[in-house]
Formats: sequence, structure tokens, C-alpha cells
Amino acid sequence: MFTELLIAAISLSAVFLFGCLGETITEKSGNLNLGIPGTMCMGAAGGCWFVSLYMNAFHDHPIGVLLILFGIIGAVLFAMIAGLIYSFLTTTLHCNQNITGLAITIFGSGFTQFFMTNFADKTYYGEASKIISARLPFAADLGWFGQVFLNYGVLTYLAIALAIATAIFLKRSKPGLHLRAVGENPATADAAGINVSRYKYAATLIGSGVAGLGGFFYIMDYIGGSWENAATIEALGWLSVALVIFTLWRPLLSILGSIVFAMLYIFAFKISGISFVGTEVLKLLPYIITIVVLIITSIFGSKSVQPPASLGLNYFREER
Repeated sequence: MFTELLIAAISLSAVFLFGCLGETITEKSGNLNLGIPGTMCMGAAGGCWFVSLYMNAFHDHPIGVLLILFGIIGAVLFAMIAGLIYSFLTTTLHCNQNITGLAITIFGSGFTQFFMTNFADKTYYGEASKIISARLPFAADLGWFGQVFLNYGVLTYLAIALAIATAIFLKRSKPGLHLRAVGENPATADAAGINVSRYKYAATLIGSGVAGLGGFFYIMDYIGGSWENAATIEALGWLSVALVIFTLWRPLLSILGSIVFAMLYIFAFKISGISFVGTEVLKLLPYIITIVVLIITSIFGSKSVQPPASLGLNYFREER
């Protein structure tokens, strides 16, 4: 039973991992983007729309690599639009980050439903999903190892690769160090010649693009191309934001954290004979655990487990 639960959790975990990575990158610049749930919705809309455009043109002989690439480009572009709106309002106009993020979530969710209802052709979503979520052909020949570690679509491995790349970028590269400096103390970074606004824009746009892949993955991989459950993306987006706190803003830890969150999320559905109320209570476990982690880290107060010092605070250069 545990093996089945683990496989099911890994199958869902990429949704959380994409969203968590996107928000982690954004928060490292000091921007608290609560618009991630809406951004993931817009990523789903963009990716699915691009998939429909490709399938309508080449449904007779679709090329898997191009189909996946088209979907990724669409998801990233649409999600970056949400990130651009957030960046302009908070970095350029200095609007309140919390209010702006919530507005982006509301806008992204509403825009997605309107756009997909009126402009997207969903005829070939099922066929496209089979191509995008195709498993590695040799996984079945490797027994339990193949079933647990190799029995997933390419987007799952892309999420893991991005987590590793993000960790290396933040820890080992000069731009990564500059980004962390902007998030910790933008005034000092500005005095050192680092363009604070540029880094905030770049981090938010890239983070939004990565988060948008989570929505695209959920539709085209996890639920097989069905748009009927698209409203679930927003709830998964909030869990992705909570996962950032749970993993202490560490990209590598987010790989394991996303599997844990996915396991907790689907655990309620795996227990037979439980009431509706019990199911809903069990679905709260990821949030409860996040609160516990937040309390523990606050008590210890170690700098290594705290968020960027300027998180959620707008930077006014004239006050430097």
C-alpha cells in the first residue's frame, strides 16, 4: 500500500514542485507573490491553448518533442504575463504586495475560465495528454525500481531538474548571489551597484513562468487532458505557496517536500470508509504541518531557516 501511495504521490508532486520553485525564486528577490495560484491557472490556459493549436495543425502526425515544447512555451508565456502585471504594480508602482498577489490570483482564475471557455478547442486534449504523459518505455522491465522512479512523464523529470538547477544557481552563481542580496537588503545591494528593479522583475517573471508549468502539468499529465477539474489548480497553488515555507526556501528540499505534500493531499482519498468531513480534515494536513514548521523555525530563530529579510517590503530607492 505504501508503494502505491508513493507512486501516486510522485505522480502529483510535480504540480507542487513547479509552483514551489516559482515562488521560491520570486521570494528570493524580496517579492511575496500570493498570485501563484492564479499564475498556475494562467499557465494551464496558455499551455493547453498552444497544445490545441499544435494538435489542430498536426493531429495526423504529431511529434511528441514539439508538442511538449509548444505546451511549455505557452504555459511559460501566459504565466509570465501574470508575473509582469505583478512586477509592474509592486516594483514600479510600489503597490502593496499582498493585495496585488491576491488580485492576481482572482484575475488569473477568472481569466483562465473565460479564455478556455471561449477560445480553446479541447478536441485533441486526450490524445495530446497521452503523448505528453508518456512513460519511459523501459520502466516496466526494471521491477519495483522502474515503477517507483522511472514511471512518469517527462515534465516530472523537468521539475526535478529545475529544482537542482535553481539550487546551484542560487548557491554557486554570481547572479544568484546578487538575487539573494536583493532579497536580504535591497538598499545595500543597490549601493553595491546591483540593479534591484531588474533583479526583482527577472526573478518574478522567471518564477511565474516556472509556476505556470505546474498548472499545465496538472491538466496535460496528471488528469489526462480533462478540463473539468481545472478549478482544482487554484487550491494546489495555495499548497505550493505553503510548501515554500515547509521547505525553508530551499529548492533541493522542495523535491522531497513536494512528494510529502502530494502524499498528504491524496492520503484522504486512499482511505476507504471515511466520512466527507474526515476527508476534508485530512486534506488540511499539509497546511497544519506548514504552520507547525513555521512555529518551530520562529522559536529557533536561526537565520538559515528564515525568509529573505525584505520579503513583502517594497523598495523605495529615494529613501536609501
